[in-house]
Amino acid sequence: MLSPLKSQPVWNTSGLTTSGDANTIGTRPDNGLLSVGVSYRFGQQEAAPVVAPAPAPAPEVQTKHFTLKSDVLFNFNKSTLKPEGQQALDQLYSQLSNLDPKDGSVVVLGFTDRIGSDAYNQGLSEKRAQSVVDYLISKGIPSDKISARGMGESNPVTGNTCDNVKPRAALIDCLAPDRRVEIEVKGVKDVVTQPQA
Repeated sequence: MLSPLKSQPVWNTSGLTTSGDANTIGTRPDNGLLSVGVSYRFGQQEAAPVVAPAPAPAPEVQTKHFTLKSDVLFNFNKSTLKPEGQQALDQLYSQLSNLDPKDGSVVVLGFTDRIGSDAYNQGLSEKRAQSVVDYLISKGIPSDKISARGMGESNPVTGNTCDNVKPRAALIDCLAPDRRVEIEVKGVKDVVTQPQA
């Protein structure tokens, strides 16, 4: 008849050298014998489950707006940057230099006043926006992250406040806020404040 299993292990240590400490038992065969052991501990608490860290929040997409007066950037009815305009763009570039090319984009919008034909104003606004883009690219903004768009005389800031202004010089002065360049910086968190132009 077979005897029930006993709770004590039986060791045959002939030809073996025992090594280890109080927590492990190991043997090294001196005669080519291979021994495999299993260690199981009763009464211990289960290991705490490993909790994966919460994923980092998605970056917050922000849009920053800058408005530069065309009278600072350009002479009336022109699209070539004035020295004062270059200085204003240098100030803006110092703030845009933190732009990470992988994360952000810049859109330059050119606007004109209502003096002149729609087609002429559209062309002038495109040329002015492109002049600003070209200058910012020359300073180091990646060309694939900046674009120009001419808006013509759309979205006037002055509304109808200049409707009754008659002398041409006074009308040009009154409509000055409509002649502007707006710059939208999208997806960038560290753009500081708008430059003073």
